[in-house]
Amino acid sequence: MSDDQELEDIRRKKLEELQQAQVSEEVQEAQKEQYDQQRQVALRKILTPEARERMARLRIARPDFAQAVEDQLIMLATSGQLNTVIDDANLLLILEKLTPEKRDITIKRR
Repeated sequence: MSDDQELEDIRRKKLEELQQAQVSEEVQEAQKEQYDQQRQVALRKILTPEARERMARLRIARPDFAQAVEDQLIMLATSGQLNTVIDDANLLLILEKLTPEKRDITIKRR
């Protein structure tokens, strides 16, 4: 009987661990969703609709770069260094300055 009891205890502990992991995952997912919503609210205050549309297209093509640009814009706005709303033309200028120059690669055969 003790083997059955031990097996039942192990099963119960494993089930509790799985339930705790699931709750923890749900909490993390909710926090991430709340963070994303706060970012979107901040970007709505910073960017015009046209500039937000450009950022959405950029996010599709280069998600890491778009994330970095958004982070910088939010940081500037929260620190008070950004006093105006950024329109599409200004965003394009910012992106041109931040985009690294393309390198031409030439292959010489001998």
